[in-house]
Amino acid sequence: MGTTYQPARITLPAMSGNNEAVNTSPQAPGTTLPDSERLAYSVEEAAQLLGVHYFSVYRMIQRGKLRPCRVLRGKLLVPRSELLKLLKTE
Repeated sequence: MGTTYQPARITLPAMSGNNEAVNTSPQAPGTTLPDSERLAYSVEEAAQLLGVHYFSVYRMIQRGKLRPCRVLRGKLLVPRSELLKLLKTE
């Protein structure tokens, strides 16, 4: 309780419009893309990138500051473009 929380300062690399670099072959199970190529993040991952508690991300979604995508079984994913928009406005 006595420690102060310092948010992490993370900058996301810009997305390139180069479609030649897109890998269309299926990924082997268990392999993950580097953060610079991911299109969306879970709520927990988005919170980690923003340096806030995951519940704060849910509040941003409720207030309309972030627009998530719903995927299987109602799971929320936060698109990378939404995180970049949020970082530009604040």
